[in-house]
Amino acid sequence: MLNKFERSGGEAVVQYLDSNLRVLKPGAYVRCAVTGVEIPLDELKYWSVERQEAYASPEAVMMRITGGTGPQT
Repeated sequence: MLNKFERSGGEAVVQYLDSNLRVLKPGAYVRCAVTGVEIPLDELKYWSVERQEAYASPEAVMMRITGGTGPQT
């Protein structure tokens, strides 16, 4: 499935699963769906299976859930 350390540079394409990730296109990072910040794959902790989105922090998750907007980067 996922080997977080098997990656190349650039943005990865990832399928978010319940307790794991599937890397569809290798890369070094994914982007937070709320803030746009780059999240290194080996530091990715928050995502939505339903929305197929990654989040940089718990605050970003809450912003998405509540419909708030985050800082623009």
